[in-house]
Amino acid sequence: MTRNDTLAEASHRLTGASTHLDFEHSRGKVSARVRRGRPTLYTSYAADQALLNTPAKRFWTAVVVIIAIAAPFLIAADLIYLLTLAVIYAIGGIGLNLLTGYAGQVSLGHAFFLGLGAYTAAVLGGTPGSTTWGLQLDLAIVLPAAAIIPGLIGAVVAPLATRVRGLYLAVLTLGLLILGEHLFKIMIPITGGQGVGRGVAQRTLFGVDLSATYAIGPVLLPPPVTLYLLCLVLLLALGVAARNLMRGRYGRAFAAVRDRDIAAEIMGVNLLRTKTLAFTLSSAYAGLAGALFSMLIGRIAPEQWNLFLSIDFLAVIVIGGIATISGTIIGACFVVLVPRLLEELTAIIPWLTVSGGGVLNVFQLQTIVFGVLIILFITLEPRGLYGIWIRVRNYFKAWPFSY
Repeated sequence: MTRNDTLAEASHRLTGASTHLDFEHSRGKVSARVRRGRPTLYTSYAADQALLNTPAKRFWTAVVVIIAIAAPFLIAADLIYLLTLAVIYAIGGIGLNLLTGYAGQVSLGHAFFLGLGAYTAAVLGGTPGSTTWGLQLDLAIVLPAAAIIPGLIGAVVAPLATRVRGLYLAVLTLGLLILGEHLFKIMIPITGGQGVGRGVAQRTLFGVDLSATYAIGPVLLPPPVTLYLLCLVLLLALGVAARNLMRGRYGRAFAAVRDRDIAAEIMGVNLLRTKTLAFTLSSAYAGLAGALFSMLIGRIAPEQWNLFLSIDFLAVIVIGGIATISGTIIGACFVVLVPRLLEELTAIIPWLTVSGGGVLNVFQLQTIVFGVLIILFITLEPRGLYGIWIRVRNYFKAWPFSY
């Protein structure tokens, strides 16, 4: 036995340290026998901060992804549309959550960046009309451009945001939305004009026409399913990217600015750089979501990118959960699927109608429901549906103890 081995053995005897937890050589890994019953036992910061740091998270994430991939093959066509819309809302919601949830910068102008991304995609990937432009480019060029151009506009707006905060920042972004809505109405070669609108980008990715039906063995891929799978892949990639970014130093900088920007600046956080990054990322996510949304609905008009759409995305992050990626996805599904549920209630509730003629229509009831839920979640559960899930999970983890 060497002298180092003797010293190590003596150290273990004196300190009572377990030979199973070798911090120097195991690199944060312990045997399955030691970990059994203790899924949150970590021996390194890397293991603690891993994206999926417990077996349960890895298992259920795989289950959810498999269900999401299989869902369009098991449900009706109208529900595929809703699922695709929920995925698109989740992408745009993640962008808004990066800005408002993580960085604490309130924005009411999210719809402007969605519209900007939609029109960028329509001009670059659409067909030219009698009054509108169209370059008929591939989606491999169109989709990145639909994220980059709104991101650059967000970077230009960001320096103004460093001078204001709170209510003034909300008013500033609202003014940006009003200005953008007016520009969309008068820029006829790009938008088609008020009340007219224009077509959207063609669904051609790497030369493959996504508007055709394909067969992979016995499995058919009609255009709605293809678009859904494209959106799902982008959601997974962008969700993981956002989660990884927020686990690092940029995420800590965002949180510091959100909690107390003056203290963050004193500690060395560059406010201009941090807020610019937040606005740029949020705008890029929104632009990509707008491009996908335009391809889903088939035709876009300037009137669509209004304050109500911005409020929908605020509802996504407030109801789903502020400063959580998983909560954003939950909130997007909730906001998209609740109107469909309310439509089903029209057959049961006599005074509720789809369009009009009753005491309330579905849109009015939807607005009331979302408004009430936003108030309740902000006052009672700021982390939204994700926070409720965390409470339920912690209750069963601690049961039968109350602490």
